Amino acid sequence: MKVGVIGAGAMGAGIAQVAATAGHEVVLYDTATAALAKARNGLETNLQKLQDKGKLASAADVLGRMRFEESLAAFRDCGLVIEAIVENLEIKQKVFAALEAEVSDVCILATNTSSLSVTSIAAACQQPQRVLGLHFFNPAPLMALVEVIPALQTRAGLADAMTELMRAWGKIPVLAKDTPGFIVNRVARPFYGEAIRIYEEGIASPATIDWAMTALGGFKMGPFALMDYIGHDVNYVVTETVWKSFFYDPRYKPSFSQKRLLEAGWLGRKTGRGFYDYNEGAVLPQPEKDEVLGRHLVDRIGALLMNEAIDALHLRIATAGDLELAMTKGVNYPKGLLQWADDAGALRVLAVLDALYEEYGEDRYRASVLLRQKARNDEHFLI
Repeated sequence: MKVGVIGAGAMGAGIAQVAATAGHEVVLYDTATAALAKARNGLETNLQKLQDKGKLASAADVLGRMRFEESLAAFRDCGLVIEAIVENLEIKQKVFAALEAEVSDVCILATNTSSLSVTSIAAACQQPQRVLGLHFFNPAPLMALVEVIPALQTRAGLADAMTELMRAWGKIPVLAKDTPGFIVNRVARPFYGEAIRIYEEGIASPATIDWAMTALGGFKMGPFALMDYIGHDVNYVVTETVWKSFFYDPRYKPSFSQKRLLEAGWLGRKTGRGFYDYNEGAVLPQPEKDEVLGRHLVDRIGALLMNEAIDALHLRIATAGDLELAMTKGVNYPKGLLQWADDAGALRVLAVLDALYEEYGEDRYRASVLLRQKARNDEHFLI
């Protein structure tokens, strides 16, 4: 099967690399000649590095399976086309409508959206039953997780077929309901949002919060370092999209601190400035290594993360197994959040949330009904 990819940015080029490495002929499309040239150069470099490390038999063979095109007509003989462009619903809908006029009737159409409605994207097509979401994580060649998201209109069996294809590509697929943020970008919101809330209240500095979440919480990166790494133009927009899509639920409310960074153009590492200063000669702030305070921070942020995963399970966004895989393989959490809740005990997690709810009086801290049920019955979330 020939695979098409729309968008020659980092994500599109990465998906193209994954498909070509798996043995497919690949068409990488972009309207910008410069973007295609940059993607080709980047792929040549990346593939050669893999060959030099003995992780790839022949970089030339993989690159030889790829074509770089500026016309949608190049997708006419593709069996699958994956869109990986800007996170804008109207633009995606226009692209899908135009794409459908070029591909065959049996071509499967997928969107790599991280938080938009797959159902809305499918609605732009004459054959919405062939549309679904395949959400890769950046960088696509390295990150194992792929969220498979059937739209309301997706035909029966297509999500299962794409799940098997992702396994054949060496990925770890999880099935998610078409709700804002799917699994990872929904469940992970408190890791960023609650950390910023703690900082804005003056309880702890970004450096201290990052220290607590890594040294005491076991996370590979703290929330502020991770936001700076992702880029605030990406991370803030996902937060705002999820918040609006959930009808302004306060659990996902964005922060002014991050919005101001976006407005200033302080996007993180890629611009040299974010929550931290990465410019040459800048001195990174040192954390306050107070273990009592640190444990409090981990408990607070952790309780909100666990509550999100528990609520996603309650609302059947995904199975318990897929929720655990998504958070460990998608964002490299030290353990699954349901396992974390079982280890801590539902009653203890509930106590943290209820204390925050009583203190703040905000719906942001409401506990999932499933958490209350498990706490009342002293039950685990995983069997």
